[in-house]
Amino acid sequence: MCRHRCRRLPLALVLVPLLANLPAYAADVKQGTEPTKFLRFVEEGRDGGRLETGVVTYKNDKGVTVQLVGAVHIADPGYYEALNKQFEGYDALLYEMVKPKDMGAPGRDREQANGISLVHILQKGMKTFLDLDYQLDGIDYTKKNFVHADLTAEEFNRMQDERGESIFGLMLQQMIKELMKGDNGRAQEMDPMQLLAALSSEDSARQLKLILAKQFENMDEMVAGLEGPNGSVLVTERNKAALKVLKDTMAAGKKNIGIFYGAAHMKDMEKRMTEEMGFKRTGVEYRVAWDLSPRGAAKGAAGNGAGGRGGQIDDRDELIKKLMDKIDHLEKRLDDAEKKK
Repeated sequence: MCRHRCRRLPLALVLVPLLANLPAYAADVKQGTEPTKFLRFVEEGRDGGRLETGVVTYKNDKGVTVQLVGAVHIADPGYYEALNKQFEGYDALLYEMVKPKDMGAPGRDREQANGISLVHILQKGMKTFLDLDYQLDGIDYTKKNFVHADLTAEEFNRMQDERGESIFGLMLQQMIKELMKGDNGRAQEMDPMQLLAALSSEDSARQLKLILAKQFENMDEMVAGLEGPNGSVLVTERNKAALKVLKDTMAAGKKNIGIFYGAAHMKDMEKRMTEEMGFKRTGVEYRVAWDLSPRGAAKGAAGNGAGGRGGQIDDRDELIKKLMDKIDHLEKRLDDAEKKK
């Protein structure tokens, strides 16, 4: 069954509830004239590239500067090292995290920090699968200028229950939309042969990341499909919570503020800031989240050390099995939904 459906299943869609110091690249984007790309793939040669996240600056007429710092939740270690240094310069750094109301900033014991368990499991699994670091391990959330700006786990669960929404349901809904597009749909398709070639390659982690990074170019379209006309708790309601905290932070006199959220949230957040809060975009730069050049892959392998590679390969074999089981489960649910029509 998978051989028929997987051809049109965007790989990034399954993972999107996922994403020395690396450089920041300034972008020549004229203020107010071009759509902001908060996540982009830049090709380098025939077999390389980089996945970059945007750091976008906005100012209002009251002298407040806000930077939207787009994130991928699994990335190269140097990406998080650079962000930690950047965050020290803000009066306040507003961060996303669905967590229990009475829980403080996550410390060393971070397993309970993410209240969206399915997303958390996928992100932790892909960390090993793709030779990347996990955001909760790489970012120091204990800094004094960090401010929680998200729904609590209790609020998130209550809102989803009220809407009859679930992360699995949103993913299934988007999968059905993709399948209904037919062969003329615009979404990039997952090529099973390309995927198998990547999995069997000695350079498998980098090859898999190249496939994923190219699919992330369609992030805005995928998020729009998840959102629907009334938005979602996963994106819309969490963005509203973040911007409420932004207003409170501005009212407290803070003038230099960062908002650190997943890149998928940023298009809607930018729209609300510019249309409802009087901010204007003044600059865009990019940070490298995934260095996908052969040089970058060799650097990562050296950092992992020879002794750890065997264990990582074993982990990948187990993860491949788990992911294929999940795909089979999703297909069965999709078949059931089609039979009920």
